[in-house]
Amino acid sequence: MLYYLFERLTGELSFLNVFRYLTLRAILGVLTALAVSFLIGPMVIRRLVFRQLGQTVRKDGPQSHLGKAGTPTMGGALILIAVFVATLAWADLRNRFVWVVLLTTLAFGAIGWVDDYKKIINKDPKGIGARQKFFWQTVSGLAAAVFLYATAHTPAETELILPLFKNIFVPLGPFFILLAYFVIVGSSNAVNLTDGLDGLAIMPCVMVASGLGIFAYVIGNANFSNYLGFPYIAGVGEVLVICAAIVGAGLGFLWFNTYPAMVFMGDIGALALGAALGAIAVVVRQEVVLFIMGGLFVMETLSVMLQVASFKMTGKRIFRMAPLHHHFELKGWPEPRVIVRFWIISLMLVLIGLATLKIR
Repeated sequence: MLYYLFERLTGELSFLNVFRYLTLRAILGVLTALAVSFLIGPMVIRRLVFRQLGQTVRKDGPQSHLGKAGTPTMGGALILIAVFVATLAWADLRNRFVWVVLLTTLAFGAIGWVDDYKKIINKDPKGIGARQKFFWQTVSGLAAAVFLYATAHTPAETELILPLFKNIFVPLGPFFILLAYFVIVGSSNAVNLTDGLDGLAIMPCVMVASGLGIFAYVIGNANFSNYLGFPYIAGVGEVLVICAAIVGAGLGFLWFNTYPAMVFMGDIGALALGAALGAIAVVVRQEVVLFIMGGLFVMETLSVMLQVASFKMTGKRIFRMAPLHHHFELKGWPEPRVIVRFWIISLMLVLIGLATLKIR
C-alpha cells in the first residue's frame, strides 16, 4: 500500500523513485515486520494469557518440558500479522506470486489455528486429528499448485532446476502440480515437527527465508539470472519482500520465543511458515535447494518416519524419542545446547544451498 502511494507521488516528488528499488523495499519489509512484532508482541501474549490459551505438554515427553505447561501458545498469529502488514505495505500487490504465497500461508495458518484451538479447548495433543488436518492441507496445497500451473506464462515457471548444472532444466508438465503439492505440504509438516523447543524452528525459518529471498532476487532479475545461468522469471523478484517480512517477523518473534520462551508459535505459526517456505521455493523454482537449505527440517521429519517404521517392523526404536531434538534431550543435552547446535547446522546448510548459485 505504501508502495502504491509512493509510486503515485513520484511524478511530483522525484526522490520517491528510490522506493521502486526492490532491495530497499526488502529492507523496509524486515524493519516493518520487526517493528510490528515488537509493538504488538506484549499485547498478543497478554491476550493469550487472559484467554488461558496455554500449551498442553505430552506426558511421555522429556520431563523438563512439564514445566512449560500453560505457556501461551498460538503466538504464530503474531508472526502472521507482522508478515502480512510488512508485505501489504511494501510489495507490489499486482504481482500474482505475492498473492499465491500470502494466501497459501493464510490457508495453512487457518488450519493450524483450528488445530491449536482444539488442542487447548479439548486438552487433547492430537488436535483436529491427522486425517482432517491432512485433508485441508491437501486442498490448500493443490489449490496453490494448480493456480501456479494454470497461470504459468513461460516454460521456465514449471521446469525443475537442478543445482550444480547450468543448462539442465527438466520440463515437468502436469507433474509440476504434484511436485509443488508435495513441497508445500511436506515443508509445512516438516517445520511443524521441528517446532518442539524454544526458538528451535523459528531461526532456521529465518535463515531459509533469507536464502530463498536471494534466489528470488536473482531469478527475478534478467541480468543476474543470465550471468548465473538461471532461467529468468518475470515478477518473481517481488517475492523477496515476503522473504524479508518473514525474516523480520521471525526475529521479532524470537525476542519472545527464545529460551525460556514467553510464548510458543503453535501450529498456526509452524504450519503457515513451512507452507510459506514451500510456496516460495516452488515460485522461484528451487525445490531441490529448499531440500538442502531446510535440511534440518528434513532430518527431523526422517527421524519420525524411521522411528515409526522401525517400531512397526521390529518393535524397537532407533532413537530414544522422535523428533530428533528430543533424542538429544534424553541423552542429557541441555535444551539451549540442542537449540544452538541445530541452528549452527541450519546455517551451514543454508550456506551450502547459496553456494549453488555460483557452483553451476
